[in-house]
Amino acid sequence: MEAPVYYSKAEFIETDTGNKVSRRATIAGPQNIILGGKTIISSSAIIRGDLRRTGPGHAVVISLGRYCLVGEGCVMRPPYKTYRGNFNYYPMKIGDYVHIGANTVVEAATIGNHVVIGKNCVIGKFTIIKDCAQVADNTVIPPNTVIPALALFAGSPG
Repeated sequence: MEAPVYYSKAEFIETDTGNKVSRRATIAGPQNIILGGKTIISSSAIIRGDLRRTGPGHAVVISLGRYCLVGEGCVMRPPYKTYRGNFNYYPMKIGDYVHIGANTVVEAATIGNHVVIGKNCVIGKFTIIKDCAQVADNTVIPPNTVIPALALFAGSPG
């Protein structure tokens, strides 16, 4: 017996590792993005892999673990800063089982495993979110915040 399908197969491109990427998502610089497998990128999500350090060769800009869900209208872009007069992007690493709600903007440095981020959130630059943490809907996390494991952050600022 075949399992039921809860999404429009026409809308998603399925990779050989089971990732499902919406045809209506914007993936810029896909050669710099790693999807761990069984990850879903929803429609109108924007993942900016083209924003990377200058220099030759490929650089992993954004890596998502396994079983992640990037909600509709999410924007994911790597964090950046100017250091000694040089403007640079830094890689973003996201663990396994991470759920990012709709219309959330993420510029975190690291997100651990089993993290839930609500909808309409702003995750500031270089934020570090430890394992099993949760960010409530409509929360704004200021840049350089460290969210400890098992914590729940809410509010604006969180």
